[in-house]
Amino acid sequence: MAGEIRVEIREAPATGRVAFVTIAHEAKLNTLNPDLMREFAAAMAGLARDEALHAAVLTGAGPKSFVGGADIGVMAGLEDGEAARGFITLVHGCCRAVRDCPVPVIARINGWTLGAGLELAAACDLRIAADHAQFGMPEVRVGIPSVVEAALLPGLIGWGRTRRLLLLGETIGAAEARDWGLVERLVPAEGLNAAVAEWLGHLGAAGRQALRLQKRLIRQWEDLPIGAAVAAGIPAFAAAWETEEPRRMLGAFAQRRPRPR
Repeated sequence: MAGEIRVEIREAPATGRVAFVTIAHEAKLNTLNPDLMREFAAAMAGLARDEALHAAVLTGAGPKSFVGGADIGVMAGLEDGEAARGFITLVHGCCRAVRDCPVPVIARINGWTLGAGLELAAACDLRIAADHAQFGMPEVRVGIPSVVEAALLPGLIGWGRTRRLLLLGETIGAAEARDWGLVERLVPAEGLNAAVAEWLGHLGAAGRQALRLQKRLIRQWEDLPIGAAVAAGIPAFAAAWETEEPRRMLGAFAQRRPRPR
C-alpha cells in the first residue's frame, strides 16, 4: 500500500514562508515504495515552483524513523535488471527533487535513517538529528550496492568513513554521525522542533533571493574544479543585484550599525 506525503505551508514574520514535508508511512518506518516516491517527487516539484517559499523541512512521521530505507518487499519482487533500474531511478528522483528545490531544505531526523533514507538526508542542505537516531547503509547485506545519492557521502564524511558504511554495512548512532559530519546538529528528541525553529529563524533573517542564489552556487561548487567554482561566484554575485534585496538589506544594516565616535 502506498504511503502519503503531507505538505504543510506555514508563514511567520521570523521565518517567511516554510514548507513542512512529512513522509507519512509510519507503519513501515516511512520506507519508500514506488507510489510514495512518485508522490514525493511531485510534491517537491510543486514546492520548487513556489516563488515565495523561503525554506523547507523534511521529516518522517512518528517518533521512530526518518526514512527506514527503500521498501524491502518491493525490491525482493523486482524481476530483472530493467525493473531494478526503474525502481532505483525513482529513489534518485526523490533525492534529486530535494537537491533541485531552490530553497534550503532541512532534514529533521527523528529516528532510523537507513539506505535510501540516508541518501535522502544527504540530499538535504542541513541536517538536525534526535539523539536516538541511527544511521546506516546496509545494502550489501541484502545483496545490492549502495548507489545514486550515496555518492554524496564522501563530501560529507570522507572516503574512509564512506567505505566503512557502504562496505561493512554498519549502523552508527547519532553521536558518531555528528562527530563524522554526517549531521550538523544533535539534540534530545524533545528539542528537535525547537532546534529546527531556531535554524528557520536564521534562514528567515537572510534574503530569500540570496538563499536561492547561494544554494544554486553550492550545487555548482560540488561539480566544478576549484578554479571554475571560484569564477562561478562572480555571476552569482551580480545576479543578486538584479533584485532590490541587496540594496534594501545593506541599507537597513548600515542604519543599524553604530557609528564610530
